[in-house]
Amino acid sequence: MGRILDRYILRQVIANWLGVTSVLLVILLTNQVARVLDRAAEFQYPRGVVLELIGLSAVQNVAVLLPVGLLLGVVLAFGRLYHDSEMAAASSCGVGPARIYGPMLALTLLVTALLGWLTLVVAPSAAARVYDLRSAATRAGQFAALAPGKFRSFGGGATVVYAEAVDADGLLERVFVKRNRGNHYEIAVARHARHTISADGSLHTMTLYDGERYEGMPGSAQFRIVRFAENVIPVRLPAADATPTALEAKPTLSLLASSSLKERAELHWRIALPLMAVVLTLLAVPLSRLRPRQGRYSRVWIAIVIYFVYISLASAAKAWIERGTVPETLGLWWVHAVVVVLALLVILVPGWWARLRHRDVAAAVTA
Repeated sequence: MGRILDRYILRQVIANWLGVTSVLLVILLTNQVARVLDRAAEFQYPRGVVLELIGLSAVQNVAVLLPVGLLLGVVLAFGRLYHDSEMAAASSCGVGPARIYGPMLALTLLVTALLGWLTLVVAPSAAARVYDLRSAATRAGQFAALAPGKFRSFGGGATVVYAEAVDADGLLERVFVKRNRGNHYEIAVARHARHTISADGSLHTMTLYDGERYEGMPGSAQFRIVRFAENVIPVRLPAADATPTALEAKPTLSLLASSSLKERAELHWRIALPLMAVVLTLLAVPLSRLRPRQGRYSRVWIAIVIYFVYISLASAAKAWIERGTVPETLGLWWVHAVVVVLALLVILVPGWWARLRHRDVAAAVTA
């Protein structure tokens, strides 16, 4: 019977954990996809690069979502078991806390090992790959020629170019150029234009022939019209990303050998994420215990508050290590201890207070 109960509890917890994590990942990726598409439109990324960047973003973020997904999965699973009186039935059959914590401990160790691999090995490699892809895609976009019938933006949208057609010699026909200079706009239209790119791809030059340029401020009646036979418009692009130096892209072994406070703080952060899964899971089991007539979701908001306090305190502690406010040797270990104490107070104090309030009633009934 014990193994049947263990498998049953694990199925309930794993199903809720995977469901919650999947929903959170979809929500987070929705925001990430918008960012990637915006950057891809700005720097003219190839289509294949966009899909790979989205996938790498998911790999980087899943390590942060797994602990909170496991916390909510445990609370939801045990909340249903308590609400449907299944835990009460198990307790009446002699099932104690040790039997309940057994499968949860096994699941926690498995998730901790997975998180350790993700945060220490996979996530830094994914971050480095993201920087490489961005650099290569930005450079490829800088060298790309204008395609007829499509709008092309440069410099974060400060300059927009459109050409209706291109002849066999590469001469653009019926060209539109819009430039944003602070509060002023310059809009030029020309019958022909030639697009040239410097050797390093950082300077694009549009030479317009036989056209007009309109200069002015939107909403103002004052503007100027200039007719030209030839007009040269240089567009300087930002340099492509250099070799990645961001902390999240550095290998864990490099952080171990470093004496920089920022890199040591990043190392402590990577170690803290797997430990969060252990702490949150062990706290989720007593947290999910319901009193009679309580709703099955009544403890979810407490779990969310505990997680936000946990992650916020860990983020603050990481910043304190970077600034030298907290000794590096102390790391983030104290954060786990503080969260355990606070969570135990949240879990145990209401029961103690209820017993204290009803002590006189219990004494009267006994007498």
